[in-house]
Amino acid sequence: MSPGRVRIPALNLALFGLTLLTTTMAGAYSAGAELSLLHPINSLAALSAGLSFSIPLMAILLAHEMGHYLTSRRNGVNTSLPYFIPAPFPSYMIIGTFGAFIRIREMPPSRRSMFDIGAAGPWAGVIVALPCVIVGLKLSQVTALSAQSGVSLGLGNSLLFWGLARWVLGVNPNLVNVTMHPIAFAGWIGLFVTTLNLLPIGQLDGGHVVYTLFPRAHRTISTLFVVSCWLLVLVPLALGYGFWPGWLVWGVLGIALGLGHPATLDRNTPLNTGRQVAAWLTMVLFAATFVPVPISLNVPETPQKPAQSYEVMYHGTGAHAGPNLVDAIVTRD
Repeated sequence: MSPGRVRIPALNLALFGLTLLTTTMAGAYSAGAELSLLHPINSLAALSAGLSFSIPLMAILLAHEMGHYLTSRRNGVNTSLPYFIPAPFPSYMIIGTFGAFIRIREMPPSRRSMFDIGAAGPWAGVIVALPCVIVGLKLSQVTALSAQSGVSLGLGNSLLFWGLARWVLGVNPNLVNVTMHPIAFAGWIGLFVTTLNLLPIGQLDGGHVVYTLFPRAHRTISTLFVVSCWLLVLVPLALGYGFWPGWLVWGVLGIALGLGHPATLDRNTPLNTGRQVAAWLTMVLFAATFVPVPISLNVPETPQKPAQSYEVMYHGTGAHAGPNLVDAIVTRD
């Protein structure tokens, strides 16, 4: 094989195809479609409807991982192609996947190359996610806040998503229900995946960025953010407010995966001015996409406070969220 060619392993292709299938099935299920081997024609139509969710979602995840991969190759770092992770039971998973990851087989030679590789993924994913959000919101339906019926899945607002919704919809999104189109839902997930990856913990993308800026303070910052993940659950729980249990999972994952960061071969050369600016902009991106309570269940029988949330409702039916709602989207690179 010539040095410039890349052989795509069968496992990577198989996982990509399987994840495309499970995300399509999840999209079809969320749309209220029925999948059955006894009615293959109806199932094919349902899967076709699910593609409006799975294709943009897979494009966002692929862009994120290929951002890492291509930047690694440009810096001469041996890195695997992306491995996608299908969810085993898509009818009970809201998105049908646990994300994707790549394996960096050797340490980048410098803090500069480490920053390039770590930041490339989130920015590449956001570049694809933003048009999905804009187009999807244009296709979404807006109803009065009191018009909600049935159990539905509420999605929290980040500053970035709120601003886009305010611009596209022309109304304050906190004062209405938005029946989100599958493309918009995929875009929202893309922004949330960016948040999770940019958590400045260990060797997550955000951890790479923090290490390149503050190598000596990296472990301290990682520890503070692990504690913050727990506080995002414990404080609202003590005060009687809503919270997302997934932050507990990410706090545990942060410790399990390690709070530290291995040193690059050249640990002394700092980031140049351009990369320092880009690193701080990446932290701004983390803040702009962060959602304290990303997922919640809205039940009409209970009194509802005006909440910063969206209804994920396809074709007038609520998304099928229940006890098996996944608590975390694991997309660690």
